[in-house]
Amino acid sequence: MRTSRSGESALLLLDVVDVLGCEQVDYAVIGAMAASVHGVLRASMDADAVLSITTQQLGQLQTRFRDSGFATDLRRGDLDDPIAAVLALSDSFGNRVDLLVGLRGLEKEAFERAIEVTFQRAALRVVGVEDFIAMKVFAGGPQDIADARYALAAANATLNRELLLRLTARYGRDAISALEKLLSS
Repeated sequence: MRTSRSGESALLLLDVVDVLGCEQVDYAVIGAMAASVHGVLRASMDADAVLSITTQQLGQLQTRFRDSGFATDLRRGDLDDPIAAVLALSDSFGNRVDLLVGLRGLEKEAFERAIEVTFQRAALRVVGVEDFIAMKVFAGGPQDIADARYALAAANATLNRELLLRLTARYGRDAISALEKLLSS
């Protein structure tokens, strides 16, 4: 593993991406790392990605990560949970990467819209800005709304508003209302 102390979850993510590549699992980085790509610089103690697999496949992937030296914790959501399952991966230093599966509202094409960025001479797939903003307004917390606001401002000239509205509608009326409020401010 690339990590040598705590505070290196981004490096742990690179090790995670190596395993995902070997297993041919499509992913997109979300959360604070995606926020930094989309114009919102903020710190986070973990890294997050969404996977394009089923919850059953996530159980098999857990075994592969455990065999690769990661500590794993698989949590499955209930029927009301907007996330079907999360596989939390960590190392001996407490660095953590959360892999989400079955995010309600996220369309499969989000993985095709993901953008490639270079980090530490490695390629990472990061969720596109319209998907990022739609996910953030759906999450709806104060930090999420702030992230969406900054990403909107940073991407204003290149933002595909029609796509953004369509994607946000997939998350429901509350997400659309939050987005409309951001767009009008």
